[in-house]
Amino acid sequence: MNKLITIINKALSLFCISLSSLLVMCVVWQVFSRYVLNVPSTFTDEVARFLFIWVGLMGAAYTLGQKRHLAIDLLAMKLEHNKAKQAKLNLLINLISISFASVIMVYGGARLMLKTLETGQISPALGIEMGLVYAAIPLCGLFMLVYIARDIFENISIAKKSPTSLNS
Repeated sequence: MNKLITIINKALSLFCISLSSLLVMCVVWQVFSRYVLNVPSTFTDEVARFLFIWVGLMGAAYTLGQKRHLAIDLLAMKLEHNKAKQAKLNLLINLISISFASVIMVYGGARLMLKTLETGQISPALGIEMGLVYAAIPLCGLFMLVYIARDIFENISIAKKSPTSLNS
């Protein structure tokens, strides 16, 4: 599992860096063409919009995997002296997260993507299938599920190892 996580981490980080770099280049060209050349580029405007969607979603998955996502940890901090209870709380949070990622991101995102592909919706400037843009949603959800599964295994291991896990 650790080898898979390492591969996903490297792939997602390189992917996000590449998309972010491309996004910056598109925005710089958009500003230059609009204000210097007085000919706004509709092509780069749409590319930047789609890149922003992909960077945001893939970055969210990567951030979840690095355990640097936004969290309110007030309850977890109160339980820091009891590792077993903290692991159980984290397990509950993981189960809620896995429900969200599987139902909303993977299932709902895949339905949106497939429905959009079926209707043949095309982006105006690029002429690409909008379903390909929306593919970022279920893909992000799949990456999140892998990271959450890793966290679940870690929390179960911590809960089992803790001497207070039987008394909690």
